[in-house]
Amino acid sequence: MLVFRNQTSYNRFWDGRNGMNTLNTCVRNLVRTIATNSYNSKRGPPTAAEREDIERTVRILMAIPYAVKNHLRAEWGAAWAFGHAVDEDLNMHPSTLYNPEYANLLPAGLEGHEDEGLGLPFQLTFFVDGFIKRGEERGWYPAPGASQMQAQLNTLTDAYGRMETIKLTPMPVAHLIHQRQVLALFGCVLPFAMVDEMGWWAIPIVSLVIFTLYGIEGIGSQLEDPFGYDRNDIKMDAIVGDSKTEIDVVLSEWRTHSKAMEALKEQPAGAVHGDLCLMPDQNESANGCVDGKYTPPDLFLRLRPSDSR
Repeated sequence: MLVFRNQTSYNRFWDGRNGMNTLNTCVRNLVRTIATNSYNSKRGPPTAAEREDIERTVRILMAIPYAVKNHLRAEWGAAWAFGHAVDEDLNMHPSTLYNPEYANLLPAGLEGHEDEGLGLPFQLTFFVDGFIKRGEERGWYPAPGASQMQAQLNTLTDAYGRMETIKLTPMPVAHLIHQRQVLALFGCVLPFAMVDEMGWWAIPIVSLVIFTLYGIEGIGSQLEDPFGYDRNDIKMDAIVGDSKTEIDVVLSEWRTHSKAMEALKEQPAGAVHGDLCLMPDQNESANGCVDGKYTPPDLFLRLRPSDSR
């Protein structure tokens, strides 16, 4: 029974960690696709409104791990309560206090429905889904690409659902009660079974055996809910913080390139900057410009000086 309890609890811990990894992987894939493919080669760089839409969606993707973490800890709405703190409740963990970094990631005017049973992580996926549809209509993503992005979003939602299942499905009470009853009964009977042969040595030996058995039972209890604040729980805050830091770098680089493209937008149609065709021109076909199609720069590379033409 102890082995079953311990193994089951560890499986819950490991499945929870794999769920967080899957969620972060889907967020990374979506951010990468959005940052590198959100443009129409025939119309040039995205407009100011389109760039705002892109950044808004990336920030929502950054917010989803925060929302999942809070949801799994039953911190309903605490971290996204705009305009006021929630530290009046002294029983709340410090991490549940109003977090301006997290609140700034959420779309303006967001109205939560957690009190009606709608989880915030699932609610945020609607914004991402709508962006994918708009991107397809703008000609940014072909149908297969949009379908792949939808698949990533579906996988993200599935990972969230699997972690939610771990949180909302405790170990069966009958199993826990019977296990503790058997341990207590075994601890009461064991000294009488050993005293004739061991004498006074039965006391330390029985103590060691009972300590070991209850220690194994305690390990299972610790790992049963892996999303909390205990030392043995998954380091949710560190994982979510690392994910945000990583995407912040990508978003900053994307902003830098977007500003560079905006500054060069005034150049004549078909203008070439290095090997890049910055503005489309139907008559352009040289220096990497195929039929004058707009070619954006690669991220994390500085633009080369303009070539003389």
